[in-house]
Amino acid sequence: MQDIAFYIFAALTLICGFLVVFNPLSRNPVTSAMFLVLTIISMAGLFVLLNAFFLAAVQILVYAGAVLVVFVFVIMLLDLKEEERRKVNIMGVGLGILSVASIFYILVFRVFTKAGLNEKAVVATVEGDTKSLGMILFKNYLLPFEVLSLLLLVGVVGAILLSKKDLK
Repeated sequence: MQDIAFYIFAALTLICGFLVVFNPLSRNPVTSAMFLVLTIISMAGLFVLLNAFFLAAVQILVYAGAVLVVFVFVIMLLDLKEEERRKVNIMGVGLGILSVASIFYILVFRVFTKAGLNEKAVVATVEGDTKSLGMILFKNYLLPFEVLSLLLLVGVVGAILLSKKDLK
């Protein structure tokens, strides 16, 4: 029974994740955000199958609840009724590629050199133990979480600035 549930949740995760990006049903970005909600909920089902109930609850409450509300708010704030073709800003594309490459380098450097190879594995006393999970996340992945929160903040501020009609 657990194998069947795994295949169902895995298929739902892949299908809904594909529909977030390539949505043949609608060109509306809110539809893509709703498929992202379904993807996150099906990933929470995978966490439940792994007996990681805390991660499943956090997945639903934080990501499906809070983060996607911010995404939908930004989408509505941008008012994407008609898509306009803009010229590609080469400096903006270059800076974007540079920032993504630097964030990727930081994440890979943290995971493979300091977090992954030099420390002993933390053995949980109980399945889904939140104390050991919190210690691992706080010690090893604090910088990536902080960088991600700054990126979300910059995205929201950028959406607000783009949605203004008259820039003075």
